[in-house]
Amino acid sequence: MITAKLQKIFSTIITVLCLAVVNLAIAAEIPTATPEDVGMSSERLQRINTAIQRHIDAGDIQGAVTVVARRGKLVHFETHGLMDVENDRAMQDDAIFIMMSSTKPLLGVAAMMMIEEGLIRPEDPVSKYIPEFADMQVAVLADPSANVSPYSVSSDDIPEYRLVPANREIMIHDLLTHTSGLASGGLGTAIAGRFPRDPGATIASEIPKYGAVALDFQPGARWKYSPGIGLNVVSRIIEIVSGMPFDQFISERILQPLDMNSTYFNVPPEYQNRRVVIADRDMSRFFDGPPTTYFSASGGLSSTAGDYLKFEQMLVNGGELFGNRLLSPRSVRMMSSNQIGDLYRGFSRSQEGMGFGYTVGVTVDPITSNARRSAGAFGWGGAFGTRSWTDPEEELTAVIMLQQPFGPAQYDFENAVQQAIID
Repeated sequence: MITAKLQKIFSTIITVLCLAVVNLAIAAEIPTATPEDVGMSSERLQRINTAIQRHIDAGDIQGAVTVVARRGKLVHFETHGLMDVENDRAMQDDAIFIMMSSTKPLLGVAAMMMIEEGLIRPEDPVSKYIPEFADMQVAVLADPSANVSPYSVSSDDIPEYRLVPANREIMIHDLLTHTSGLASGGLGTAIAGRFPRDPGATIASEIPKYGAVALDFQPGARWKYSPGIGLNVVSRIIEIVSGMPFDQFISERILQPLDMNSTYFNVPPEYQNRRVVIADRDMSRFFDGPPTTYFSASGGLSSTAGDYLKFEQMLVNGGELFGNRLLSPRSVRMMSSNQIGDLYRGFSRSQEGMGFGYTVGVTVDPITSNARRSAGAFGWGGAFGTRSWTDPEEELTAVIMLQQPFGPAQYDFENAVQQAIID
């Protein structure tokens, strides 16, 4: 029989354990503060809500989640509009968004980890790890004077071409900066066409095939976005050198230490009801398909605003969060420094004042770039409207989650965040 004294001891132990669990949960969240405590204006941060609501009322977007932290403190976390228009469901603060290319900066951190550990080097040729990438060729126009751009070619209208040897092998650096010429929408990409993936395909089974694809330009000659392949090659290299499947690496080395426990390559069935249902878009391939086995570093994750804020907060802290160090401050600076000189001109080919680091765009000149960020700020976004960035000069991180790619809403959010800084 348990005595009253033992019952009291057991009760005390249970209470202590429960408090420990609660404290761990609290420790895994970024602490909150009033905006004024960290040099921001409450009144001006309210302009975020006004701007987002204006775009919702205009029908530009269905909803959003916006988050801002400064000096290590959360000062703004708001939901806006609807996460499911048809069923009139209000946006939740734990809504799960399809991240698309917002996945890419996590690959950047994973690559920096491997560079730190000496397992890879940026100047390593890809063929060192994947032999199929040796002796690649570049597709060029048969008639260089033809009135057609070889950098933007449709597979339905391929001009006459020839193949020439690459001047050098593509390097990991080229892939991380989108300067490799691999699968970037040019002539070589059009010639190759699509590589259909069989059920059960993995990056291990698929990536070597791209060694047979002609490059769109000579390695290192220009910046041209490789939306779906270039960074997946790096993720395959990470698998090889780490001895871990890429999804396991991301989970164990990044998501778990940062307590990003709502970030998935495959959203569990019990959390599917937290997905944002994108109005006027067929969502069947995201909601109804079988779980993927092809874990894309280029665009495979789904996540929440709170989780991505933790990721950005780790970066603004110089590689550490919640007592877990993922990278050294110098590695974060390496990742977030302009690595390609003046090659980056954006998707429009007319962007000024910006550079490109390892998987992230970098603000070089806030004035000429028309960026609402400081020099040295860096981040990236996704095709469905997600965007996040880190601004080391202001000790600031911010996330906007949309599922409609509407630039003016992103701009108005960034502008409101910048104008709310008063100290």
